[in-house]
Amino acid sequence: MKYISTRGDAPVLSFDEVLLTGLARDGGLYLPERWPKFSNADVAALAGRSFSGIAAAVIRPFVGDTITPSDLSRMCDEAYAGFGHQSVAPVLEIAPNRFVCELFHGPTLAFKDIAMQLLARMMDHVLAERGGRATIVGATSGDTGGAAIEAFRSSERANVVILYPKGRVSDVQRRMMTTPTEASVATLEIDGTFDDCQALVKAMFNDQAFRDRVSLSGVNSINWARIAAQITYYFAAGVALGAPHRDVSFVVPTGNFGDIFAGLAAKRMGLPIDRLVIASNDNDILPRTVETGVYEKRGVVATTSPSMDIQVSSNFERYLFEVQGRNPEVVRNQMASLGQSGRFEVYGGGPRLQAEFSAAAANEAEVAAAIRRTSAATGGYIVEPHTACAVHAADVVARAETVTSPMILLATAHPAKFPDAMEAITGTRPGLPERLAGIMKAEERFRPVANDLKAVEAAVDEARASSGAGGAA
Repeated sequence: MKYISTRGDAPVLSFDEVLLTGLARDGGLYLPERWPKFSNADVAALAGRSFSGIAAAVIRPFVGDTITPSDLSRMCDEAYAGFGHQSVAPVLEIAPNRFVCELFHGPTLAFKDIAMQLLARMMDHVLAERGGRATIVGATSGDTGGAAIEAFRSSERANVVILYPKGRVSDVQRRMMTTPTEASVATLEIDGTFDDCQALVKAMFNDQAFRDRVSLSGVNSINWARIAAQITYYFAAGVALGAPHRDVSFVVPTGNFGDIFAGLAAKRMGLPIDRLVIASNDNDILPRTVETGVYEKRGVVATTSPSMDIQVSSNFERYLFEVQGRNPEVVRNQMASLGQSGRFEVYGGGPRLQAEFSAAAANEAEVAAAIRRTSAATGGYIVEPHTACAVHAADVVARAETVTSPMILLATAHPAKFPDAMEAITGTRPGLPERLAGIMKAEERFRPVANDLKAVEAAVDEARASSGAGGAA
């Protein structure tokens, strides 16, 4: 399996190279040259397997011969052994023909753990084979940072530096990043939005001299391995509800478009998906794009679902490449237009997007109402604000369209990650699991850094030096 860039001017790479490269050198994102195909028999054969067994089977075609099947199976087993539920991503019915797939049973209570725990093991494995080290830099709107730090904090091959937007993550999310004491971990507080943090990370990757000097690698969903690992729970949930013998639909809270793109990839691979529903909050750029065919940035609004407080959805570039005939010139022109005017038009417009996706956005009042409504209807099942956006979107789509397939809502985080918001909405403050309770009292360690590329690169250099990884990588 080989990988190509959405912008067409970067080298074709193998999986292990893509794993360590992250963002392509032409500024694009990597995609497989072709989609692996699972027959109905292949999908049916996943029934009854453990989550790690399903993960190994789904990811194996993307890996090719760069990781042996036995090593991949071992890494999957290790990645999910510590999850708080034996099913890893259990599927629960909350209403007739409506289900929740709980993706928050990992160490940092968010869906990012499912990909990140495996990604860390893959990177360590490849780096060990090469005798190399990496400097991992990531931007977070809340959950990616904690998941990355937790996954890589014991790595002997990588340093981790995470950028997060000041005042725009929950206290629990921030403390998951700022309380680890390992010298190989650093957190940088940026005075700006997630989009600013993401732009700084992309700029570091585009600074070729800096990138090469520190052996830069990425753990945001710009890294294809993250997307590959997220495809796993679509297959696991689909098979649990009868695929391939019946279609299933998914409702996905998404800001950066990575999670919903993983669903599209599962559909391309052969999982019988009826509808993919984009669920958004007040930062509704994706639903607006689906409706109009025009991608247009507006200001970022702070909400109770901060992981979706985004206006630049990086992974949408992968979809643009896919839906527009895999034409890199078209994508390059659209990305240039986005940089210059903050907007571009999608080839085929709204109807082309609507053939693939449904979409709906929830305002803050609708989020709160969805949380209360779900609790009342289920006798006390509590969803957090991101998942509540999926509840609202499912209701909107069910009223507007005929959906007969089971609707699976991805529950992307645990309510305890947003205690202030949950207390304001429900009157009850959710508690953290006992294993995490100490983070609310532990000393925090972070560095405020200006929203400036050179300042951030200097902070990354200093973090590497402090960990003993300074100098040539």
